[in-house]
Amino acid sequence: MTPRHNFKILPGTPYPMGVSLTSDGKVNFAAALHTKEECGVLLYLHTAGKPLHLPFTDKNRVGNIYCMQLEGLADVQFQYNFYAGEDIITDPYAGVIYGNERWGRQAEPRLRGGMCRHCYDWENDAPLMTPLSDTVLYLIHPRGFTCHSSSGVQHRGTYAGITEKLPYLKELGITAVELMPSYEFLELEKQERRERSMDEARNHYMDLPEEKDEPPRINYWGYKRGYYFAPKMSYSASDCPAEEFKDMVKNAHQNGIEVIMQFYFPADVKRAYILEVIKYWVFTFHVDGFHLLGMHMPTALLATEPMLGNTKLFYEDIPCGEIYDNNDIPVYKNLAVYNDDFMYAARHFLKSDEGSLQPMLDLWEKNPKQTGVINYITNYSGFTLADLVSFDRKHNEANGEENRDGETYNVSWNCGAEGKTRKKSILELRLKQMKNAMLLLLTAQGTPMIVSGDEFGFSHGGNNNPYCQDNAVSWLNWKLMETNREFFSFVKEAVAFRKKHPVLHRPDELTMMDYIACGYPDLSLHGEEAWKLNADGLSRQAGLMYCGCYAKVDKKNNDNFIYIAYNMHWEEHDFALPALPPDLKWAKVLDTVSDRQEEGENGRTAAVAGRSIQIFESREKTGKEKQKAGQKKK
Repeated sequence: MTPRHNFKILPGTPYPMGVSLTSDGKVNFAAALHTKEECGVLLYLHTAGKPLHLPFTDKNRVGNIYCMQLEGLADVQFQYNFYAGEDIITDPYAGVIYGNERWGRQAEPRLRGGMCRHCYDWENDAPLMTPLSDTVLYLIHPRGFTCHSSSGVQHRGTYAGITEKLPYLKELGITAVELMPSYEFLELEKQERRERSMDEARNHYMDLPEEKDEPPRINYWGYKRGYYFAPKMSYSASDCPAEEFKDMVKNAHQNGIEVIMQFYFPADVKRAYILEVIKYWVFTFHVDGFHLLGMHMPTALLATEPMLGNTKLFYEDIPCGEIYDNNDIPVYKNLAVYNDDFMYAARHFLKSDEGSLQPMLDLWEKNPKQTGVINYITNYSGFTLADLVSFDRKHNEANGEENRDGETYNVSWNCGAEGKTRKKSILELRLKQMKNAMLLLLTAQGTPMIVSGDEFGFSHGGNNNPYCQDNAVSWLNWKLMETNREFFSFVKEAVAFRKKHPVLHRPDELTMMDYIACGYPDLSLHGEEAWKLNADGLSRQAGLMYCGCYAKVDKKNNDNFIYIAYNMHWEEHDFALPALPPDLKWAKVLDTVSDRQEEGENGRTAAVAGRSIQIFESREKTGKEKQKAGQKKK
C-alpha cells in the first residue's frame, strides 16, 4: 500500500536515466530494473526514518526501463534509491552520492542518490582544444596534490585546493591536468583474513589466538568500480561537489589549462553505459578529455561519437582501422596512445643499458598521422623520478603485503647506494640523472606527461605501489620545492624551452627528408662525426638536429635550428656540431651538468660529459662575427 504524501505521481519518461528535473518543474525517475517483483523508488525526505515506497507500474515501463514523475518534489530536499523486491539499489546514474561524504569514514551502511539542483554560470566557457603537439600533461591525485600542510592552500585535498594551485601549474608551463579517479567510489575496503602458516597448521593443537578480521584498508588511488556520474564528495570542500568541480574546470580553462579525467571501468561494464558516462562529463562538466583504463574499452565507439569529436581520448591502444576510413587524417587529432613503451625505453637508455639507443631514436620521433602518443618516464604506479635514481629494488613493506606487491621489474638504478645517502658524488649523479630524464621526456615529439611532484624531487621512500598510503608517503611535500630549487628551476626552464620551439613538438610526422628544399632535412642524426651516427648495440650516444625551417614560431619567422647531444655513456664523448647557414652560429642553452651557456663557431666540437645531455640552438651572428667570417673566407 502506497503511503500518504503530498506528491502527485505522473507518467515518466525513460530518458535521461536516473533522476532529473523536467522543464515544467517535475522530478523524473528512470531506472533499468530486471525483475518480476514489485519495484519502485525509495524516497528519503529525512536523513533518518523510513523512506516512502513509490512503486513503478507496468504502464510506465519501456523495455526494462521503469519511470515516473513526481509533481511537488522539485523544491524539496530528498535522497533516493530504487528497490526491486527485497533488493535496494543505489542509482548508477546519480549525480550526487550521499553516505560517503567524509574521506575514509563511510557514514551510512547504504549509499543514497541525490540530484544536482544548482544552475551554473559557465561564463561563456568553451573547450580549449589545445593540440596534442602543444600539450604538456601533469598527473594529479585530487587529494594527495594539496593534502599536505606544506601545500599552502586553504582547502587541502579538494577540487578547490587544485583551483588554488592553478597559478603554480601555469608558472610551470602545464597545459592540461590529468586527474586520477575523481568520481565517487568507496575507498574503505575489507582486508582478507590472514592464512595461518604451515607451522601453525601442524601445531593446531596449540592454543592459538582467534584470528580477527583486519580493519578496513584505504584504496587511495580509486581504481575500482564507482558511481561514475557523481564527483567524489570527499574531494569537495563544500557540500556541493558538482559545483566545486565545475569551478575548478572553469578556472583551469581561464588559465589555459585543460582537465583530463581518468576513468577505470571493470570488464563487465556495458559499452553503452560507458558512452553515456563520457558524454555526461563533457556536457555537464566541460571536461576536455579522458584517459580510459580497463579491459575491452569501446574505444572505436567513443572515437566515432560525433559529440566527442573535440574531446581528447587516451587509451593503451587505438584501433585506427575501426575509426578512420581509407587512412583518413583527422581534422582535430584527439586520440592518443597511452602505454609504457616510452617509459621502459627511456629508463633503459637512462641507465646506459646495451641496445637501448635504437628504441629511443624510434620513440623520440614517433608522431603518427592519426593519433598522438603520450610519453612518460614515471606514472602513478612504480617509482617516482627521485626514487627511480635512488633505488634498485622496491620497498613496499608499509603496504602490509610483505613486499610482494608492486612491480619487480623497475629498470631503475640507485647510482651507487640504496635509498638515502649523504655521499656528495652519488647525490650529484642522481640530480644529473633526474635532469637527463626530464630532457629525454621533454625533447620527444609526443605529448609529455609529468607526474606531480617529480618536478621537485618528491619521493615515496622506495614504495612503488602506494595504492593504500593515504599519508605523507603519497601526499606531496611542497617544502621540497625549496630543498630542490636547482632541479625545479631546471624543469621549468626545460618546459619553457620545449614550448618556445615548435620544431620540438610538431603536429606532423618527421620524415628525415629535405622536402621543402632548404638544404636540411627536418630531422637528422649525428654522432662524433656530423651526419654519421653509430647506432649499434654498444652505442649510448647520439646527436639529433631539428631544422627550424620546418616550423613557424609566428606567421613570418621560422624556428631556430636545435641540436641535442645525448650521451648516456659513462665516458665523455665529443660531438661534431653540423655546419649551419653562414649567418648563424650555435649556442649552448641547456646542459644537465652545467648551467653555463656558451656560444661558438659553426662546425665546432662539443665535449659532452658522461651521462649528460646538452642542447644547442642557432642564433644570428653579430655584424662583427659576419665580417670576420667573410674575411676568413677570402
